[in-house]
Amino acid sequence: MGRRGQSYFRIVVADQKAPRDGRFVATIGHYNPRTDPAEIKVNTDQAQAWLAKGAKPTDTVRSLLKKAGVFGTRPA
Repeated sequence: MGRRGQSYFRIVVADQKAPRDGRFVATIGHYNPRTDPAEIKVNTDQAQAWLAKGAKPTDTVRSLLKKAGVFGTRPA
């Protein structure tokens, strides 16, 4: 998302069979690398729920979720 030279990324849950930029199931956060420091906002409850259901994050999203503290907390 964003415009040329000013990227802005959504963190989404997508079906494995959907195209890369195609339809997605849910938006669980966003990442803005252009701010100082980079802004990462993630709905941790939704992220943990999807991970508990078996969702597999990409390597990049996994590192963003670690920085946002999703893997550091346990669901209640």
